[in-house]
Amino acid sequence: MNASVQLIRPSRHGDTRGWFTETYNRDTFAALGIECSFVQDNHSLSAPQWTLRGLHWQTPPHGQDKLVRCIRGRIYDVAVDVRKDSPTYGEWVGAELSAKNGHQLFIPIGFAHGFLTLEPDCEVVYKCSNLYSPANDGGIRWDSAGIDWPMPTGTALELSGKDKLLPTLAEFDSPFPYDGRPLAPLA
Repeated sequence: MNASVQLIRPSRHGDTRGWFTETYNRDTFAALGIECSFVQDNHSLSAPQWTLRGLHWQTPPHGQDKLVRCIRGRIYDVAVDVRKDSPTYGEWVGAELSAKNGHQLFIPIGFAHGFLTLEPDCEVVYKCSNLYSPANDGGIRWDSAGIDWPMPTGTALELSGKDKLLPTLAEFDSPFPYDGRPLAPLA
């Protein structure tokens, strides 16, 4: 069975030199129900504040579980349930990920993923459980799932041309099956 969306808070061990943290350990993650194998790492830089990337996924059979963290700056990271027949279809959860807090968000297959940069020059890295497949690349519009993005009213967002053309959630016919786990609030 797939793991649910989870906010991961790795421990940091610090001293006068700084800190050390373990961002991924197969056995630790398996104890949380996250048993996917990661095969690709991605790294993005979003220079302007209020850059919004998403909401994206890869369709079966090339779906991707993702483990996302922000290594410079601050982002608001979200996951939207897009699993057909899920009782929480269209619902979302979000969390602030930052270089300072070190939190990570695990997003399983069947969820749309996106993030908003809360300051300039944000770098985001994430692990994926499947390789990138352009033919399976998909998404929905950032403003079609009722997400309460933390930005001032009237903010001019930086969006890619591709993201501006994505269909709305209402127009989307999901190929993702429901796995029996409704979306739950982040602990």
